[in-house]
Amino acid sequence: MATSLHNLSEYQFTDIPSAADLRFGIAVADWNAHITHALLQGCLDTLRQHGASDEHIHTVHVPGSFELPGAARLLIGAQKLDAVIALGCVIRGETQHNEYISHAVATGLTQLSIASGIPCIFGVLTPNTEEQALARAGGVHGNKGVEAAVTAIRMATLKTGLSQTKSPIGF
Repeated sequence: MATSLHNLSEYQFTDIPSAADLRFGIAVADWNAHITHALLQGCLDTLRQHGASDEHIHTVHVPGSFELPGAARLLIGAQKLDAVIALGCVIRGETQHNEYISHAVATGLTQLSIASGIPCIFGVLTPNTEEQALARAGGVHGNKGVEAAVTAIRMATLKTGLSQTKSPIGF
């Protein structure tokens, strides 16, 4: 569904499992910090509201969104995590630079998630304008950091639930 028709921060609180026993890594880009730090705050608030403790949330800052997959990999190597959340903002400019960055970040996080078995959540805004970004970082369309946190909790719960069952075919 298009974001223009949906508030990113709206969800059924009771449908989200507890995050009390889960460990999260968060990589946040400092480029467009007034936007990405708002995403980070929404993410942290949501994880805490669902029971995640501060000692189970490991946050690192990187210069820009392009560095998010590398930071996610470093977090996975340094901590025992159930999910990693990547937060950034790539605003369309006068060239196609935004497309290359966004594609590289999405591909990198997807590959890392598959290779590591740790869910890597794409919490990167890709708006056309700064105004659209602000609307999705705590404005009229909510906060994508909230959405990323909810996705991380759900995927981490799925991962831990499935790892406790044995496949009858040996995988």
